[in-house]
Amino acid sequence: MKGLFQLLSVLVRAGALLLALGCALCLMLAQGGRFSDRLDVLAHFAPVFLAGAVAALLFWLALGRRDRATPVFATIAIASAALLMGPELAAAASQKRVPAGGPSLKIVQFNLWGRNRDPEATAAWLVEEDPDVIVFEEGFARSGGVARALAIRYPHSITCAEPRPCSTLILSKRAPVAGGGLDGSVSDANLVGAWATYQGRRGQFTVVGVHYTWPLPAGPQQQQTLRLAKVLDRFPKDSLVVSGDMNSTPWSFSLRRQDRLFGLERRTRALFSWPAADFTDYSVPAPFPFLPIDQVYAGTAWKTVSVKRGPRLGSDHYPVVVELARP
Repeated sequence: MKGLFQLLSVLVRAGALLLALGCALCLMLAQGGRFSDRLDVLAHFAPVFLAGAVAALLFWLALGRRDRATPVFATIAIASAALLMGPELAAAASQKRVPAGGPSLKIVQFNLWGRNRDPEATAAWLVEEDPDVIVFEEGFARSGGVARALAIRYPHSITCAEPRPCSTLILSKRAPVAGGGLDGSVSDANLVGAWATYQGRRGQFTVVGVHYTWPLPAGPQQQQTLRLAKVLDRFPKDSLVVSGDMNSTPWSFSLRRQDRLFGLERRTRALFSWPAADFTDYSVPAPFPFLPIDQVYAGTAWKTVSVKRGPRLGSDHYPVVVELARP
């Protein structure tokens, strides 16, 4: 029995060493996202690699600190993760809020997921939350019933330009003065999205909803950013709001470049929104979200009142609720 425990101890120490080495290597390569979209894919998973490095360090401590390589590699990984994630976490900690009161705009950003497991509860939560504007992605199949259930309270809906089928919708209580899909009336860009302009108490404002592709393979998502940036230039930037499932995390260099291109302030700072559904085919629920991929931007005319994550609602994403004031 003693020999078995010694063997297990050796295997665990070797595993910790390999885990620390792998995480350090991935995080160091992720720094190459500054010049390579392919390497930038690794940056999205910085929290995962950080957790792996911390786990390796804990195993090393628990097993008697017998090698010197494991803590070195783990420290390199933790430092590399801090370089990637630190600026975003600092921005989240210092984000300014204004008190509620007076005219405001409440937006829910939500990827419904085509396989939404509880559309009835989703619709009920949205009625209770009572936003002014809802931006949906993957509003088809089972999840399409959510929009239909909200049709009385949110009678106005805008989606992508016809004839292309589209799963991105903008729902609102008030009628827009203009709107359309990003594929036709505004741009010929290959973007799954829509836009709607409303008349508010402080003047007109435009809401753009969009759904990006995955970061793999590298390249198409970055092209969508470039195309969307050109579309946004056609609207007044100070009152513009952009909301979407962008499948991109704030510690990636792709999203950092997007922040600069849009010329808007991203209000969702380190707000983890995925995953919310079962993480495997064996109905094992994800304990918590570890990727912040749902983003909301707003122009300088808008001040942030609140930004929060909604509950688990049958989708693989958590909803994001943003309230903005326009002094």
